[in-house]
Amino acid sequence: MGVSARELDVKGLHCPLPILRTRKTLDLMAVGEELVVYVTDPASVIDFRHFCNITSNELLAYETRDGVFVYRIRRGA
Repeated sequence: MGVSARELDVKGLHCPLPILRTRKTLDLMAVGEELVVYVTDPASVIDFRHFCNITSNELLAYETRDGVFVYRIRRGA
């Protein structure tokens, strides 16, 4: 996952809090910056894809590590 990125740990939070915290963090970032988000809520798989589809943010990568969903998002315009 190369480029350095900010990180946001929202493990233990449930929908809609992971997305709300992610949006708030992205709003404070510059266009093109990347954010890695760590989530344990299984609903996040649908939520994060939908969030990126309806915003200018780009879901660059998604993986699961030991029950933690890890999303890498690039801040859009």
